[in-house]
Amino acid sequence: MILPLSVSLLLMFFGAPLFAVICGLTLILLFSVGIDSSALIIEMYRMATTPILVAIPLFTFAGYLLSESGAPRRLIRLSDAILGWLPGGLSIIALVSCAIFTALTGATGLTIIALGGILFPAMLKGGYSEKFSLGLLTTSGTLGLLFPPSLPLIIYAIVAKVRIDQLFVAGVLPGTLLVILLSSYSIYKASVSGVPRKRFNLIEVLSALKGMAWELPLPIVVLGGIYSGYFAVSEAAAITAVYVLLIEVVIYQDIKWRELPKVMRKSMVLVGGILIILGAALGLTNYLIDEEVPMKIMEFIRGHITSPFLFLVVLNLFLLAVGCIMGTFSALIVVIPLIPPIAQAYGIDPIHIGIITLANLEIGASIPPLGINLFISSIRFEKTVLRLYWASLPFIGVLLFALAIITYLPWLSLALLK
Repeated sequence: MILPLSVSLLLMFFGAPLFAVICGLTLILLFSVGIDSSALIIEMYRMATTPILVAIPLFTFAGYLLSESGAPRRLIRLSDAILGWLPGGLSIIALVSCAIFTALTGATGLTIIALGGILFPAMLKGGYSEKFSLGLLTTSGTLGLLFPPSLPLIIYAIVAKVRIDQLFVAGVLPGTLLVILLSSYSIYKASVSGVPRKRFNLIEVLSALKGMAWELPLPIVVLGGIYSGYFAVSEAAAITAVYVLLIEVVIYQDIKWRELPKVMRKSMVLVGGILIILGAALGLTNYLIDEEVPMKIMEFIRGHITSPFLFLVVLNLFLLAVGCIMGTFSALIVVIPLIPPIAQAYGIDPIHIGIITLANLEIGASIPPLGINLFISSIRFEKTVLRLYWASLPFIGVLLFALAIITYLPWLSLALLK
């Protein structure tokens, strides 16, 4: 197994497509134990018939429609009207807007691109330093991954075989903790720097609410429908796609009918990339399970690490490195099948380990030197990556503190389930 794995890593290093590398590795390993290639095809077929899978393209399409419309501007205007009077109000607006937008689109780079162009000039004009603004917007690009109906939550549920409705609920408190801690740090920095505040204006709040009157019910209808049992996640995705299509194309008319094919194409390119990697990874997972690889890894780890506390420390370091190097979607598909069985051997709840994993990957996307958010921000804001390294470090420190709380306080992930 060592030789095929080494060759695969070498191919990835030289830029080979991830799905091709995984498929090739899987076929070699299957042939080495006398199993023909039909096992890989069966896994892909099984994935294609998974009912919840239809939620991925539908939620993604809805997210791209929102990103191409005037929804980001309306969301920022409403947040500014409600929160702008607070110390550091504009920074809190940026955090809340990024969290909501990432949860709806599921694509972290899209958040930085769509909201960064609006928020960055506004923060500079509002008296925030360039370093602070760059750091906040870069690390906020993944802030909504723990909030439903985030795409990584759905993918994790499929790969790890856990209930997606429980994962949706479990992510709410940890995700809120991340926003609160970053907001607290932002308020402190704004107070120290003497950033001016704006006056509260009830008329502006009502006007902004009227402007978002059609978009505000979306999360309530979708999530309320799921948790009340009126419809399943896949049905919620279909309702979301149709609802967003109607309000952005028909009611607000932010997107013209002739522009729809372009939006569909952009969203389905992302979905196609995710699904083909997911299918290949499930085939590899099938081999790993048949050969009892997770059990062997678990025996090795338990032979060297007996404490659940120490295991979680090692797991966090590993996942942060994976999130930095591979990116969220690739890491979810490739690495996740190995983690839940090992974590359960230490008595860690499967839902809790899911939230820990997603929180790590969320933070890893902004960690130097290879975090994807750093490079997207570098392109979006036309700043050097090295400058973004230094700008992001204080925010990464806050996020790592939050990660420690999420990791060692299971109640935070499991309280709403009980």
